[in-house]
Amino acid sequence: MLDYALLSALAAVVRTGSFDRAAQQLNVTPSAVSQRIKLLEERIGAVLVVRGQPCLATEIGQRLCRHVEQVAMLESSLRENLPGLEPEGQPVTLRIAVNADSLATWFIPAMAKTEGFLFDLVLDDQDCSADWLRRGEVVAAVTSHGRPIQGCDCHPLGALRYVATASPGFVERWFPAGVSAGAAARAPCLVFNQKDRLQSLWLDQALDGAVQPPLHWLPSSQAFVDGALAGLGWGMNPEILVQAHLRAGRLVTLKPSQPLDVPLYWQQSRIVGPLLADLTRAVLTTARAVLAPMAP
Repeated sequence: MLDYALLSALAAVVRTGSFDRAAQQLNVTPSAVSQRIKLLEERIGAVLVVRGQPCLATEIGQRLCRHVEQVAMLESSLRENLPGLEPEGQPVTLRIAVNADSLATWFIPAMAKTEGFLFDLVLDDQDCSADWLRRGEVVAAVTSHGRPIQGCDCHPLGALRYVATASPGFVERWFPAGVSAGAAARAPCLVFNQKDRLQSLWLDQALDGAVQPPLHWLPSSQAFVDGALAGLGWGMNPEILVQAHLRAGRLVTLKPSQPLDVPLYWQQSRIVGPLLADLTRAVLTTARAVLAPMAP
């Protein structure tokens, strides 16, 4: 039988990254936290925490932390139907995978509409965020995968519309005769990271052929906008994120008639569905008010 006092100490150390901060959270001494971790490691027969700044969980330690989070969520669900249970000392932490552009545009307002939780967000590309659900490392995800993952409910959210944007000066320099394959092969392009395929997808759609432009790597939604404004390169920005810049003429679209719509879905673990009901409603309401309708 697992000792949940010991597991709670492990989860606190990993969550806060420090034995001292974990001790403050648990209202015990750092020495007591250290003793609990040592005892748990002896019982499990494996190192669970790599001491450092910050402290990090080993693979086995991460699995135990996920178990603690799942138990806390299940107990929280029980309290809604069994009011006689004592209230939890700390709010339940929800670990959710979300893509950076959703976080930069509409997801935080959805979080703000939901009370009683703490959030631990994992940032990943919308094409990869579902993998976190498959591994059981998150309880919900904003993803481009429309087929329900095993054990999950899937809800369509809408399409996040992207437009190929650049500064007027950049367009004048690199695309004076319009967007062509030859010009696109020379003009610097902004890419979020190695998982980001949006620019390639748009080039295939807009030019009907493979083009390999020179790349700037900017792993930040705001840096994408700033990079385009500064004339560093062109990139696919969420339309709702750059509307003001487009209206003011600080940015222009390379091909106004050629947006790229990325369908998004909310997938959540069915086992904690009742606990996530308010969050799911907030996510669906917020997303559907902001995102474009999905193509039939």
